[in-house]
Amino acid sequence: MGAPKVKATSTAKQLQAFEKHLLNDLHALNKMLKEGMFEIDKTRIGAEQEFCLVDKHYKPAGKNIEMMNLLEGNPLFTTELARFNMEINASPQIFSKNCLSIMEKEILDNLDAAHQAADSLGIKVILTGILPTLRKFDFSMHNLTPYERYYALCESINKLRGKNYDLNISGIDELFSEHDSPLIEAANTGFQVHLQIKPDEFVDMYNISQAITAPVLASATNSPILFGKRLWKETRIALFSQSVDTRNHKEHAREMSPRVTFGDHWLEKSILEIYKEDIVKYRVLLNTEINENVFEKLETGTAPDLMALKVHNSTVYRWNRACYGISEGKAHLRIENRVLPAGPTVKDEMANAAFWLGLMVGVHDKYGDITQRMDFDVAKNNFLKASVHGLDTKLFWLDNKSYAASDLILHELLPLAKAGLKKQKVNNAEIEEYLGIIEARVQKVRTGSYWQLKSFNKLIKSATKEEVLAAITASTIQNQKHNIPVHNWKLAELDDNKDWKPSEVFVEEFMTTKVFTAKQEDIVELVSEMMDWQKIRYVAVENKKGKLVGLATSRMMLRAYMKHIHQKEKLPLSVGEVMIKDPMTIHPGAKFTEAMDIMTKYQFGCLPVVDDKNNLVGMVTEANFLVISKNLFDKIK
Repeated sequence: MGAPKVKATSTAKQLQAFEKHLLNDLHALNKMLKEGMFEIDKTRIGAEQEFCLVDKHYKPAGKNIEMMNLLEGNPLFTTELARFNMEINASPQIFSKNCLSIMEKEILDNLDAAHQAADSLGIKVILTGILPTLRKFDFSMHNLTPYERYYALCESINKLRGKNYDLNISGIDELFSEHDSPLIEAANTGFQVHLQIKPDEFVDMYNISQAITAPVLASATNSPILFGKRLWKETRIALFSQSVDTRNHKEHAREMSPRVTFGDHWLEKSILEIYKEDIVKYRVLLNTEINENVFEKLETGTAPDLMALKVHNSTVYRWNRACYGISEGKAHLRIENRVLPAGPTVKDEMANAAFWLGLMVGVHDKYGDITQRMDFDVAKNNFLKASVHGLDTKLFWLDNKSYAASDLILHELLPLAKAGLKKQKVNNAEIEEYLGIIEARVQKVRTGSYWQLKSFNKLIKSATKEEVLAAITASTIQNQKHNIPVHNWKLAELDDNKDWKPSEVFVEEFMTTKVFTAKQEDIVELVSEMMDWQKIRYVAVENKKGKLVGLATSRMMLRAYMKHIHQKEKLPLSVGEVMIKDPMTIHPGAKFTEAMDIMTKYQFGCLPVVDDKNNLVGMVTEANFLVISKNLFDKIK
């Protein structure tokens, strides 16, 4: 968030004061660039490791405050937006020698501490781009981490957009989901990598970071499933873009920029272009108390904090973010790569980092200014294609040729990355280990996304979606304990989740969502035919506004039809005349056992599932219970 004590801007006076600090920071940064007040004799790398907390059933566990209390004294840990997320801020390392293995060990050591704290709370830690077992109701505001800065962020976004967050993402399946807060963004879990950049190289290096984003992401995808839907290979990209988009409908029409952005053009002159553009395009969301006089600090040769600039920068989500910071009293510039997902293992993450870091140096040495070799829109389109399709796509490269993503990575980019790491004098053993992981992963076409999807497609043939997602999550945790790269994992098995219990299952997790419906005015003959064609016994009936008003059964349709054909006047008979009106329903957040009790008590064959607005979202049928029962008996055997 840039500062621990940020708050929403509630008055014009607060806004004006913050804007003044923001302008002062820009002027100060401009002066520092002109006078060469930045560190140039060292190049550091850094990383931020986000992770999720899950309970014994592999569902989100909102325990990050309790975790922080147990980890008190370790400054590398911090909270995230949702109570089931946390972050480790790795120590900066000089980009040379064994920097990568040092960083890997530090992250693993801190994850071990997190595992120990989690064990004492009866929960688990997992690295994953999107937690497979997330449910829609996990994003109610009770799961917001109870710190002022998170409330302030949600409040500010709501003021601009309103409490209406629609997700619409299409992949193998299609997700259309409505939420009432930007907390849905917390479904994303990333591994951000930082690289310190010399000011006079910043323009070329930033443009390179944009150009290589697509192939690096294609080799690293790990977020294919959200709410049980198989979507993009890296669904985080679409989810993040839609969840914190502060534009309303009018602003969409005026082509205002989304707050999550890849950008619209190459950088031309300096880092100042990015900050100025972000101030012009994006309204101030947050402010913080600032007592610093940046010009007085510059007069004494002290690097200013530029806190207003940091706070505003933290609310603009560029996939490659320009950052200002201070290390050992000296100001520096860096680029933060925000596209990489967390997991599947720390070893995989460090391989991703090595690939990106090596390419940054290697591409710069070979090509320098790339803007004359590739149109920006090509780089942007590459990024979108890699997000959707991962390695199953073609990408344009700087030679103006199109390559299969795998061929581009294996034959062009890995050699460039190796050359870049060698220039930085990274140890040969580390180069071979980490880039070898990328090579094997791409050759086998086995990223985290591919592993999850193959596991899902195998298991869904014999189990409920809820059980499959829990098994994938359990298997992920088990593999992470051994830090084995994902291309060497075997596919998940149902037995990986030995503690699965249907009593803990929610209706949303096992209900049928492909529901066929009828309108009140539809004739009985048509609905009867629909049931026969689809081999179903129940049809929900909606009114013109799409609200559930009734339920039709095959037996009911048959009786009504037989009675009707014997009448002398055969006027059309509508479903609305014979349906069960205002049928009993259940909420998607109810427990499996509640649905079972209702259906057993009233001898129902099905139970419509409706949300808080009486919208039909699914159906619980006898068939759902049969699948769960079968799996239970299989485990007992």
